[in-house]
Amino acid sequence: MADVKRAGKQAQKSQETRRRILEAARELFVERGYGATMLQDVAAQAGVAVQTIYFVFGNKRTLLREVVDISIAGDDEPVATMDRPWFRDALAAETADAQLRTHIRGTREILERVAPIMKMVDTAAAGDPEIAGLWPQDENPRFVVHATAAKALMAKPGARPGMPAERAADVLFGVLSPELYLLFVRERGWSPEQWEQWAYECLRSQLCSVRNQNQ
Repeated sequence: MADVKRAGKQAQKSQETRRRILEAARELFVERGYGATMLQDVAAQAGVAVQTIYFVFGNKRTLLREVVDISIAGDDEPVATMDRPWFRDALAAETADAQLRTHIRGTREILERVAPIMKMVDTAAAGDPEIAGLWPQDENPRFVVHATAAKALMAKPGARPGMPAERAADVLFGVLSPELYLLFVRERGWSPEQWEQWAYECLRSQLCSVRNQNQ
């Protein structure tokens, strides 16, 4: 029993150390940029030895990948976006309008975490081609999520008649983009809630029937 408790405490300590490293890395990568941030800086801010970062993550690129992946997910659980409760709840909504509201809310919560680091990742990838290979995908994963949502949405009551799911996916992909989110929230000073309401009104006019909009 003592061994089990000891193992549990060790696992908890390791998880806490991992969390501190990721939080420090995210803060410094965003503040200074990926290239200008040394692992020694991350270690100092996290209160660990540099060797600990190498032991847990292997190298700086892997640390960046973990920062991005956890920012998207909101936690370190190995659960894909389309398997997350918020996305499943959106798909299960009975009407197009209800799905749209839930989908935009879930997307907003992701963008609040991810949008601030996307420019940093793009800059890092421009200076280090191997970074782009950290997320090998035949298709843009963000588009896949919105395309799946669009297919379900356009088959529901209240969806705009004649709107192809493929076009609806493009509209979701564009309006709910990190770039547009940052344009309004960071550059124009909107609150995330204001952006969410605007996105809902915009997408509702595009993807829901005129009758549904007048209700």
